[in-house]
Amino acid sequence: MQNKGLIRFFAIIFAAVCIYQLTYTFITYKVEKDAEAYAERVVDRDAPNAPSLIEEARKRYLDSVSNKDVWGGYTTYAGAKEDELKKGLDLKGGINVILQISIRDLLIGMADGSTDGDFRTALDRADERVKDGQQDYFDYFIEEFEAIEGAQLASPDIFANQEMEGRINFDMSNSEVEPVLREELQSYMVSAFDVLRKRIDKFGTTQPNIQQLGSSGRILIEMPGEKDVKRVKQLLVGTALLEFWHVYKASEVAPYLVAADTYWADKIASENTGTVTDSAEVAVDSTAVAQEQDNSLESLLNDEVIKEDNAVVDQAQYDQNPILSRVLAPGNGSGPIIATFRASDQELIQGYLNDPQARGKLPADQRFIKFAWGRPELNDELGYELIDLYAIRGNSQGEAPLSGGVITNAKQDYDINGKVIVSMSMNSEGAKIWEQMTTEAFQNQTQVAVVLDNTVYSAPGITNGPISGGNSQISGNFTVPDAEDLATVLKAGKLPAKAEIIQSEVIGPSLGQEAINSGLWSFAIALLLVLVWMFFYYGRAGLYADVALLVNILFIFGALASFGAVLTLPGIAGIVLTIGISVDANVLIFERIKEELAKGKSQADSIKDGFNNALSSILDANITTFLTAAILYIFGTGPIQGFATTLMIGILTSLFTAIFITRLFIDGYGKNGKSLAFTSAMTKSWFVNVRIDFLKMRKTAYAISGVLILASIVSLATLQLNFGIDFTGGRKYTVRFEQDMNATEVTSILSSPDVFGSAEAKTYGADNQLAISTKYGIEMDDTEASADIESKLYTNLKQFLPADMTQEEFGDVSLEGKEYGIMSNFQVGPTIADDILTGSLYAIFGSLIVVFLYILIRFRRWQFSLGAVAAVFHDVIIVLGVFSATYKVMPFNMEIDQAFIAAILTVIGYSLNDTVVVFDRIREYIAEKTNWDFARTVNGAISSTISRTINTSLTTLIVLLAIFIFGGESIRGFMFALIIGVIVGTYSSVFIATPIMYDTLRKTKARPRKSIPEKDAQ
Repeated sequence: MQNKGLIRFFAIIFAAVCIYQLTYTFITYKVEKDAEAYAERVVDRDAPNAPSLIEEARKRYLDSVSNKDVWGGYTTYAGAKEDELKKGLDLKGGINVILQISIRDLLIGMADGSTDGDFRTALDRADERVKDGQQDYFDYFIEEFEAIEGAQLASPDIFANQEMEGRINFDMSNSEVEPVLREELQSYMVSAFDVLRKRIDKFGTTQPNIQQLGSSGRILIEMPGEKDVKRVKQLLVGTALLEFWHVYKASEVAPYLVAADTYWADKIASENTGTVTDSAEVAVDSTAVAQEQDNSLESLLNDEVIKEDNAVVDQAQYDQNPILSRVLAPGNGSGPIIATFRASDQELIQGYLNDPQARGKLPADQRFIKFAWGRPELNDELGYELIDLYAIRGNSQGEAPLSGGVITNAKQDYDINGKVIVSMSMNSEGAKIWEQMTTEAFQNQTQVAVVLDNTVYSAPGITNGPISGGNSQISGNFTVPDAEDLATVLKAGKLPAKAEIIQSEVIGPSLGQEAINSGLWSFAIALLLVLVWMFFYYGRAGLYADVALLVNILFIFGALASFGAVLTLPGIAGIVLTIGISVDANVLIFERIKEELAKGKSQADSIKDGFNNALSSILDANITTFLTAAILYIFGTGPIQGFATTLMIGILTSLFTAIFITRLFIDGYGKNGKSLAFTSAMTKSWFVNVRIDFLKMRKTAYAISGVLILASIVSLATLQLNFGIDFTGGRKYTVRFEQDMNATEVTSILSSPDVFGSAEAKTYGADNQLAISTKYGIEMDDTEASADIESKLYTNLKQFLPADMTQEEFGDVSLEGKEYGIMSNFQVGPTIADDILTGSLYAIFGSLIVVFLYILIRFRRWQFSLGAVAAVFHDVIIVLGVFSATYKVMPFNMEIDQAFIAAILTVIGYSLNDTVVVFDRIREYIAEKTNWDFARTVNGAISSTISRTINTSLTTLIVLLAIFIFGGESIRGFMFALIIGVIVGTYSSVFIATPIMYDTLRKTKARPRKSIPEKDAQ
């Protein structure tokens, strides 16, 4: 081998860089262990809330050493943290969400709030189509708008407005307006991306990941190690639309509440009796009330309506006073709070007050009134949340006199009474308007409401005169973290439109640590088995391959750390699979060297020719696998991308170590004339002079495969597949109990009509752990649905939980050392589920097309491509069939999810790897064995690779079985698919791909030799 010195130099440099990069991981591990020891030492384990106190102590320790030198000044903890090997959510715990920025809201904003009929119709139709479609919302909007005859995007009532002045003119065609709108939407998405990044950076999460997903308005956010789920979600989805409004006094709005109450009482009575009731008999004389403006709402309500306990109001009273009977406490007549209601009645009361017919009873000077609500607050005595109603002085433009765009700074602070607040400062323009507003409020003795995301946080009165200088504050019974988060979103700026969580995954730290343990065990066992096998089969040469394999693993981890890639549990599986790929390259080389030695060549020549002859097969096999991994990376997300990343890096490092590092050891051993055996004493006679007529068995193989494919299709049509929520939408919870559980019993309990209606529980790993899936609440607000589902789970399953476990402890996945309750949860919205399915299909078919073209280019005959793709199709159908036929009886999760798609693509890569090695040898034999007929050439080529095929398949299966047994429940189904795929793929490369290539190639005019009689081929 030439340039040995240069290769040795690069290998040493690469190894040194990897070791250097990995030292940061060892440093952070040591510091964090010290932090855990400190927290355990200073916190009493028997203290109330001990887990949270320990976590706080751990954070304090890490904060204290964050910027201090560690390891003798080598680096700081903060610096090491930036450069350490990053762990994904499944290993570290944390939160993963995909946010959907509302394209509808952006379009309405660009249209300046247009109510044009054509515009609104197109939006409504796009809303319906996007639920089940695969295109972006904007594409559907354009299609629906253009379907409306005569509709013009450049209408002055739509986009040719002041908001879009200079970009869209009224004389532009729809085709001219569309790219302008698309460009504007993209700029809004960049703005949303920047706002979210600022919020996350200020939140303090280490190593967050934020990505914009194409042009769909979706943003992926990963926050490994983050535990406060509720706080994170509030931070992400709030638009931070801050507004300052003048408000009405309660006494000014009281007459309308009475009038609206009367209107609805009449309407309900009419609907109940079928006749119109005389409102004079049931209503208060609102005219008389209006004449007494200084009366408070309390004077208009009788004692039965003002409820201070949890007394039940009967339906008749609700019907007679639909609004007033729901008032729990009236507001002060001169104050801003109109009344207090149950939080659960908010939507109902809002509907009553905003009904167009009811609003017709408003006085002319109040026609622009806007009803807004405060923050819900739990009343411990009543046992439910209360919420205050406010009346904002709106205007014809619907715009606040002052908005959050003028805020230059915001911070958590304390008022003179020691209460937590958020203090703000404004620019000069904002300060001027703020002074005008406070002057008006002071003179009229009214209040100014501070409204954030349509929620009134406070409505202070201006009692000490106008406020100059642009200083203001927001109060509202904040905790310090609440105030810090609010200050963060105010400083980061507002999102251009509302954001909705359409997919989320929360993994607790306990489950993450278990995943690390199982992943490391599977990795260690698989590695040990492969090292032993290689030494057993190839003797000293196998030992050199083992050293190269260990160097390869160092390179992989070093590269992951250097590139800032994230290590996930599927990523560990990818590394372990890389072990098999690395071994395959060495097996190919060693088998070729053995062939050259068998020809009587010298050892030096045999080694040289063996490496050279194996190179083509190694490159072709690894390139096809790399292509499928690249496609998987493009279409996958999260942990699946982690698998693809490690696989691609592993392929590249495997090529380097197998081709160059192993060669350095072999050449170094033989440079003094030493003879190196490439077998052990026990295996030297294995697979020698194998001569099997594989083509003679092809018709039997066709029949067997035909039966398997037919059975698979029948199973897929009848039993179907068990699609996971990745593809169906819904929620999935991993719940651990104090006792062994009967999954069927839990399914029955949760599927009752008064719980979820439909749910599925399956044993997940240990007998006391279940994976519970349901589509219940999939269309509901994320926070509302999550709270409802967790409440129902706790209520219906608490008999199986520790007696002292509270609902809060049950649902909190962030608790360190958590033993029981919800350990992780996963949510996928219906729209993104459709997109995931579409992306998965694109990935599979895309990989087949790419591989077909690659093999066509490399082998220059379409028959080779046809054989390879047919074998892959055969393998995929059978793997699907096995999953369809066995998912109801297997004791582990066999859902069809993104991980399964990754497995299918890996099966495709492995099958092609095997097939390409055989094809490469056939191509070589065609060139060398010119006096052989085609059938003999093909049979001879297959026979010559049989040792490599069995060796590689066996080592790969050993690796996969180790992960399957020891790798943890979350990837067991993934590994099962790979095991089936490897078995079927090995079979198909010999008995499907090659025979199909043979049968099609020998019948064409392009056959390499004269026609072969059928009897010779058999």
